Amino acid sequence: MAPSGDVGSVRMRVLITGMGGELGTRVAALVEADPDVEAVLGVDLDPPRRRLHRAAFELVEPDDRAGTIRRVVDFAPTVVVHLGIYEPNARTGPQRAVALTASGTVGLLTAVAEAGSVEHLVIRSGIEVYGRRRRAPVRPDEDVAPDPTSPFGQSLRHVEHVATTTGRRLDVPTTVLRFAPLVGPHFPSPLGRLLRLPTVPVSGLGDPPFSVLHQEDAAAAVVAAVTRPHDGALNVVAPGAVTAAQAARLGGRLALPVVGLGWRPVRLLAGLVGAPLPEHVRELLVRGRTADGSRIGEVLGVHPARTTPEVVEHLYDWPAVTYVSPTDAVEDVA
Repeated sequence: MAPSGDVGSVRMRVLITGMGGELGTRVAALVEADPDVEAVLGVDLDPPRRRLHRAAFELVEPDDRAGTIRRVVDFAPTVVVHLGIYEPNARTGPQRAVALTASGTVGLLTAVAEAGSVEHLVIRSGIEVYGRRRRAPVRPDEDVAPDPTSPFGQSLRHVEHVATTTGRRLDVPTTVLRFAPLVGPHFPSPLGRLLRLPTVPVSGLGDPPFSVLHQEDAAAAVVAAVTRPHDGALNVVAPGAVTAAQAARLGGRLALPVVGLGWRPVRLLAGLVGAPLPEHVRELLVRGRTADGSRIGEVLGVHPARTTPEVVEHLYDWPAVTYVSPTDAVEDVA
């Protein structure tokens, strides 16, 4: 297995799946600015969210295995960054999210095996893989075995299994980045949408803490993993934690305690107002979700710059809308 360490002067060819998402676009912009990167190619079912200067992009459906294999083999990447992970009720519905994640992962890693040029894999995962069973560690580190208790957590465990199996077979390091939930004003997140509702449901039997992560800190971790190969999982979690009630107060929202079967009508109503409540988010509200993120600093030399309370405050920091009349617009031009 290749040792951890800086890539140095090696010219990299970086393939990024999920480039059309907010995180993928941010990562692509950072990677293409690196002079040690020779070329960047992104694939996704949506185009990038901003203009990129050197990176190429191709529309490829995650379940188009033949198309994925053809593009990967032709590009001959040395580093593959797999961000094509679809969170339920983020960019797509729950069933489609699981299907796209599974098919995209298997198709990509089949292509990686055929390409024969890959020297390093970087895989997006999440701390949902640890699950929240009774008596499970409240703040698991990377030595805790994954034991997911939600469909999203199970989907992530499958991604990790396929990726690490491929990495072992090819004898290349596989860096698995287990992100805390990503939230932000412009980031598609079911947790973020729920917290922005005028009334935020919270557990009536307790108000357990959870941690989140800003998308810019997630992107910085991915780029660090690209340039410093590491074989194994790393938690990426913003320092600190908040409870749902504390988050609601930060945003000037009303906290609504919910118990037992009361989550059923809450889930229905949340879906009707455009903030679906998937199982992994309900689990977070009821049982909390944090993890020990100290190891990434030792291994990759990066730390999340924003604390969990700061990320939540930023989530509520929408710019004010200024309405301009036609007369005002004409006067401004003059």
